[in-house]
Amino acid sequence: MIRYLASLPPSKQILWGYFLWYLVFAFLYFDADVRLWLTSLGISVIVGFALYTNAKSAGNTKLEPWQVFRFFLTPFCVSSFSALVKGRDFILVFSPKLQDNLIAAGVIATAICLTLIAKALKSK
Repeated sequence: MIRYLASLPPSKQILWGYFLWYLVFAFLYFDADVRLWLTSLGISVIVGFALYTNAKSAGNTKLEPWQVFRFFLTPFCVSSFSALVKGRDFILVFSPKLQDNLIAAGVIATAICLTLIAKALKSK
């Protein structure tokens, strides 16, 4: 884990930050409605396949397995996030409850600190 965090470029740290933000709000506003999750899964398959097809049609691009996984994960997260926060007065992706935003920001800040610590340990 330390080796992974130490080699994490800023672009992937940002992606992890997005995912952590999603996880916090998915936890805080979880809804057990199966239809919500199946709809999100359906959107994930449709949009993920479109993203994959688009990337493959670019030609000489070798896609890594994690890239392909993200093609499908991202629309799942976007659609389920939208469904979970619908009608809760969110502004963009921010909760009207300051505490919720601070929890999510704290989780991301912790991840960034762990990455910085791993990079410092690797340089020794």
